[in-house]
This record gives sequence, structure tokens and C-alpha cells, in this order.
Amino acid sequence: MKKFLKYAFIVLISIYVIHIFITQQSTLNSYATESKQYESQIESAKEEQAELNKTIQDLNSTDYVEEQAREQLDMYLPNERVYIDINK
Repeated sequence: MKKFLKYAFIVLISIYVIHIFITQQSTLNSYATESKQYESQIESAKEEQAELNKTIQDLNSTDYVEEQAREQLDMYLPNERVYIDINK
């Protein structure tokens, strides 16, 4: 009887340890997936930040100001030839 209880106890402990291991492994897998998602979000945020920094630098250039004036305000420099496409 003592042998049976000893083996039963060992089997139950083994099952419990295996259950804990499987649960922890699935938790680690979900954390790894979340980590990859966060890394991709960080990369896209870095790219967006680089684009915004470039835009900030371009805001002070005269070429950018002239381009925006032409495109958005239809303003042109004096003596500048403007060609209008009548097919649009």
C-alpha cells in the first residue's frame, strides 16, 4: 500500500510538473509573439519619425516653400512659364 501511494504521488507530481511546463511554454510563445509585434511597431514609429524629421528640415528650405506655393496655392514666380494641361 505504501508503495502504491508513493508511486501515485510521484505520478501526480510528474503530471503537475508537465502541466506547468506546457502552460509556461504557451505563455512564453504568446510573449514572443507580442514582442515581435512591439518590435514592428517600434520600427514603423522610427521610420515615421525619420520622415517627420526630414519634413521639419525641408520646411526651412526655399525649394520646399516654392513647391508648396505652386501646388497648393497656385502661386508662381514672376516671368515663370506655366503650362496648363487642358486634358485634365
